[in-house]
Amino acid sequence: MKSYLLTMLLATVLCGANAQKQSVETTIPELIPAGVKVTSTKNSVVIGGKKIDYTAHTGYLFLQNDTGKTIAKVFFTYYKKDGDDAAKRPLTFTFNGGPGSSSVWLHMGGLGPKRVLLNDEGVSVGPPYHYISNEYSWLDKTDLVFIDPVSTGYSRPAPGESPKQFHGYVEDIASMGSFIRHFLSRYERWGSPKYLAGESYGTTRAAGLSKFLQDRHRIYLNGIFLISAVLNFGTNDYYIGNDLPRALYIPSYTAAAWYHKKLAPALQANFKNALKESEEFALGAYASALLKGGWLDDAAKDAIAEKMSYYTGLSKEYCLQSNLRVEEGRFYKELRRKDGLTIGRLDARFTGRDIDDVGESNSFDPSFSNIDGPFTATINDYFQKELNFKEEAGYNIFGDVYPWNYNNVQNQFLNVAESLRDAMAKNPALKVYIGFGYYDFATPYFTAKYDIEHMFLRPEQRKNIKSYFYESGHMYYIHKPSLVQFKKDVDQFFEFSTH
Repeated sequence: MKSYLLTMLLATVLCGANAQKQSVETTIPELIPAGVKVTSTKNSVVIGGKKIDYTAHTGYLFLQNDTGKTIAKVFFTYYKKDGDDAAKRPLTFTFNGGPGSSSVWLHMGGLGPKRVLLNDEGVSVGPPYHYISNEYSWLDKTDLVFIDPVSTGYSRPAPGESPKQFHGYVEDIASMGSFIRHFLSRYERWGSPKYLAGESYGTTRAAGLSKFLQDRHRIYLNGIFLISAVLNFGTNDYYIGNDLPRALYIPSYTAAAWYHKKLAPALQANFKNALKESEEFALGAYASALLKGGWLDDAAKDAIAEKMSYYTGLSKEYCLQSNLRVEEGRFYKELRRKDGLTIGRLDARFTGRDIDDVGESNSFDPSFSNIDGPFTATINDYFQKELNFKEEAGYNIFGDVYPWNYNNVQNQFLNVAESLRDAMAKNPALKVYIGFGYYDFATPYFTAKYDIEHMFLRPEQRKNIKSYFYESGHMYYIHKPSLVQFKKDVDQFFEFSTH
């Protein structure tokens, strides 16, 4: 593992530019090369009927190796509420996943002071796209640091440095952990309650960091937000011979089929009851049938196909033809094939149309297409107009980070649930929020529930995990009713984790 030692330098930052903002420039000679200025902009947001004045900082922290050589610049945006004692105010480090994603989704979707304008169902209103003030921002509860890992956003390796030294599970944990450690020193936040908030692979990163920060840097956290979690890759990696994901995905098939009204009337009558029945089937008769493989006789196979059809909305014949193993890509195409529609992966509520209706899987994810343009346009617009941050290099919504290095788990699945368990054992005060979108196929809700149950937490540890469910997809905050509930749940969790 590469180690990233003490020196991190701050560079290039915000300028203010409208009537509601003031611009303040400062120079910090001991950390910044000669002539480089740090600029901060002031603004405000109304949350819960209360005006929150804040200062936004954006720019780079420069990572250096053991010899003092600069190896990368990490781009961030830091929001700090004005007037409060920073040493006592919570501080949350925030990132998305991929791996290879910038922090745009959480930044402009639910947590930051601005959010992309979508309709209440989360549907794009069409170009040109706009952002609005976010009355559901977390800024009333915590200061926020949005981090773009190396090769995402504006973050880049230094000239001549190989990006491969940042593109891997271990490498990423080391560089992000180094950023956090030095940020705490640079902004004098060691005394603050500390949180991580990650989405998707960002939850993998957050769980890994919970252990790494404690073991390597002696940084103990108050809480972690796992938003659409993936903790054990063995529970969601489809391939021949690995039947576990096939069982754990069944409840998500039920949820999607329920939303699209493809279930029998008895299941359509009550969403939660339908899911409860599906979960019991998935863990019971269905999992047993998958385990038996070729030992399963024809009569039993026929009976399981009948039940599988009942809980997925697919035909019994299709389930049999699939050998009781319907891969997720096929499900996206098959559920509404007769309607000429495919459903989304990130959010099964969304539908699209392919060039024809006979394909095996959908040709694109309509739920991603819905958010790709709006978030890309607005984050660029926001940096330029609100934060006055201009960079000739493009802002990488998704960076080229592949192949991603998993050499730390050769011939195994990456399982960071164990890292999280270890961190919780060593830090009994650590609290964990875990949020699930019912219509999410990128990180299905039942796989994450399974992962938590297989951490084998002690009773005193189990009470430190709070689970929350939303009738939306992977980015459940784009759905207005879920965003409203998300904010209530987050407020509750901050109260829970600081007492």
